[in-house]
Amino acid sequence: MKILAIDTALQAVSACVVDDEDLDFETRETIAMERGHAEALLPLIDRVMAQVEGGFSELGRVAVTVGPGSFTGLRVGLAAARAIGLACEIPVVGVSTLAALAAPLIIHQNPGPVAVAIDARHGNVYFAAFESDGRALVTPRIASAREAAEALRQEERRRETTQLVGSGAALVAIEAEKLGLAVEATAESFVPDIIFVARLGLLGDPDLAPPRPLYLKAADARPQSGSVLAEAAP
Repeated sequence: MKILAIDTALQAVSACVVDDEDLDFETRETIAMERGHAEALLPLIDRVMAQVEGGFSELGRVAVTVGPGSFTGLRVGLAAARAIGLACEIPVVGVSTLAALAAPLIIHQNPGPVAVAIDARHGNVYFAAFESDGRALVTPRIASAREAAEALRQEERRRETTQLVGSGAALVAIEAEKLGLAVEATAESFVPDIIFVARLGLLGDPDLAPPRPLYLKAADARPQSGSVLAEAAP
């Protein structure tokens, strides 16, 4: 079975196609960007699928990152994934951005606990931690860097070094070291490796991991008040 993976959760637009027989990618493309995900995604998917013999008819599943991440980026990716799933009559699986960032460390380095911290601004991070076998150690949440470090301390049962990854890793590492925890902020990418989004999508159950956004905080934008709208009305 071939799976199309899509990621628009953070500062990149990515897609790839992976075959479940060898778990290697047939084709992939990633464009780093802060904005413009909506304009870039569909042309990127078209380029990726143009390199797959048989095109969309060969797909058996779609995987898409569901967050946490950018509200706009998540909506773009989820809408595209759902549309492709409907058109091709194949299941769509949601993949946690936090799990996708942790997966390369868990699979390739087996370093002990892995924690993921994505910068959520104003000193906060989207945070989760995983055992070396992938089981949840700290469930996904938004927290201050200090609170994230405290959560690690509460779960610390060994003196193994916890690997920290993500754009907020350095923030949490500073607070964790103040608490005497053994941590190491890695130099891994701040965006998920799209190959691991695909691999997690192959492992996921579409019934248990639907393509629904994982929002850990309210949107920054706020609707205008009724009085303002009334004043603007002719």
